Amino acid sequence: MDILGHPAYELLPSALYLLLLLFLSFSPKEKGNPSESSTLIQAFILLALLAHGLQLHDSVFTPQGFVFGFAQDLSLIAWVGLAFYWFQSWFLPISSLRWLAVLFAFACSLLPSVFPGTLISPRAVSDPWFKGHFIVATISVGLLSLAAMHAMLMSIQDRALHRQLAIVPNSRVAHWLEDLPPLMTMESLLFNLLYVGFALLSLTVFSGLLFSQTLFGRPLVFDHKTIFALVSWFLFAGLLLARRRVGLRGRAAIRWVLSAYFALLLAYVGSRFVLEVILQRA
Repeated sequence: MDILGHPAYELLPSALYLLLLLFLSFSPKEKGNPSESSTLIQAFILLALLAHGLQLHDSVFTPQGFVFGFAQDLSLIAWVGLAFYWFQSWFLPISSLRWLAVLFAFACSLLPSVFPGTLISPRAVSDPWFKGHFIVATISVGLLSLAAMHAMLMSIQDRALHRQLAIVPNSRVAHWLEDLPPLMTMESLLFNLLYVGFALLSLTVFSGLLFSQTLFGRPLVFDHKTIFALVSWFLFAGLLLARRRVGLRGRAAIRWVLSAYFALLLAYVGSRFVLEVILQRA
């Protein structure tokens, strides 16, 4: 019996993420030895990441060939984002991102079992240039996904600080907000993520523009994916330039981050979703 092809194996990462979410949502606030509890959670996240990585590998590298689609793309982006969180959380105070990153990974890990994707040309995936472009693109979008989740947390924190968000005193949400680093620290961490993510996004976008024939086997075409990728790049570039020139910060910066990330998702996920699900084409 092929265990790897069994439906239970395909749903194992989702089950692990769900258990982790339940534990994070309903466990009492850490007391006594919080470092021990945190290490246990980190170990559980690593186990879920390993199971999710194996599931991704088997859903993409099939006996028929390289299979990919918007579901595999989102699942891979979520995996990379959570893996970045897991690594950086050992060194940076970003534990507040944990619940969102795990929730995103849980939702996206379910998608490949529902939307199987399409068979990609074997010629393309055997090309080392294509592989390099694919890896850098996935890492950049995964890192920027983590930055977008961080921006959403900052928005909640900012609204709570300005009393525009009703928070019940002594509630779990109130304790959670109290545990967040100061807003200035959160903002500094956000832009650290953005600088690295933008550098990788620049490499992805311009390698695609300059070497389209080599990477994709066709000359450059300004389709929806290319246009939205360029829009996202210009938005992120404008944000970082405004940050350096005029010290852009606060709600304006958060809205800018989320707008740029939405354009990025339309480029790398939205275009394939329209082709596969709405138009029923590969």
